[in-house]
Order: sequence, then C-alpha cells, then structure tokens
Amino acid sequence: MKLYTRTGDAGETSLFDGTRVSKADSRVDAYGEVDELNAWLGYVRALALPDDLDEALEAIQRDLFALGAMLADPSHKIADRVDKARLGDDDVTRLEALIDRCESEVPPLRRFIMAGGAPVGAALHVARTVCRRAERRIVSLQPAPDPLAVRYVNRLSDLLFAMARTLNHRVGAPETEW
Repeated sequence: MKLYTRTGDAGETSLFDGTRVSKADSRVDAYGEVDELNAWLGYVRALALPDDLDEALEAIQRDLFALGAMLADPSHKIADRVDKARLGDDDVTRLEALIDRCESEVPPLRRFIMAGGAPVGAALHVARTVCRRAERRIVSLQPAPDPLAVRYVNRLSDLLFAMARTLNHRVGAPETEW
C-alpha cells in the first residue's frame, strides 16, 4: 500500500463507512485533535519516563487510536468487527486508578498550578491542553458521539495533569502556584 493515495487532493477524506467529507468537517477535526494528542504523548514518552508512567502512556496511545477510530466511524461499522477499535468503561476506570496513584505521590492541591516544571512535566501540561481541545471538538459533534468518548477524554486530561505534577515532584521540580 502506498503512503499517498491522491484521494484527498481536493480537500476531502473518507470516514470508515465510506462517506466522503471535507477535511474541514467537524468529525475530521475531532479525530485530528486526538491524533495531535497522541503525537504529544509520543513526544512525552521520548523524554525518558519512568517505566510505570511510560507503560501507562503507551496503553493510552493505543486507546487514542481506538478513540480516533470511533470518531471516524459514525455508522459504527468498524467497532463491531475490530476489538482494538473499542473503548469501554474499564478504560475510564483504569485512568481513574492512575489518577489516584499519581495524586497519592504529591501534596494536596490548594491552588491553581502554572504549567511548567521539568521538560517532561511541561510537555504533559501541553498534552493536557491538547486533550481539553480534543474534548471540546468531540462534545460539539452532531450527531453526538458515544458518551464514553467524552468521559474518556475528560478523565484523560485530569490524568495528564496528575502525571505532570507527579513527574515534576519525582524530579524535584517545584510547582508554581497562581
């Protein structure tokens, strides 16, 4: 299979159900935001994370491929056939457990925290903001996406904040309160 197909040269792309849409379509925009988030998580992982957080982010990157597939499949044609293109309540529960674990390592939050710290912590803060943007795009879709998609990205942005704090704490990078 060639990398280029020329089918998008007129500014259109295909969803999984074969529907042709503009590359400016809100659905394409939403899964594009998810793709950007996935790239940021790849960058974070390239900054040499501790094994426990690296493994968690690798699993999340796989989840984000599933989320992108869900968003590109409004007719649900692929999700019924491809297990790896699904997210479930257990995936949200896994994120919540990771948040709890991260929060157990850091002092309680008393004020807003400014993004920054060590390079890896700052990169996680950027990923968090990209995640929030993806969430806004997903919420705006019509017809509305599976509510699980919204819950997943909402929880993921919380986890990325918690991970940023945890990593900054582990390397001794102070948090700047606002």
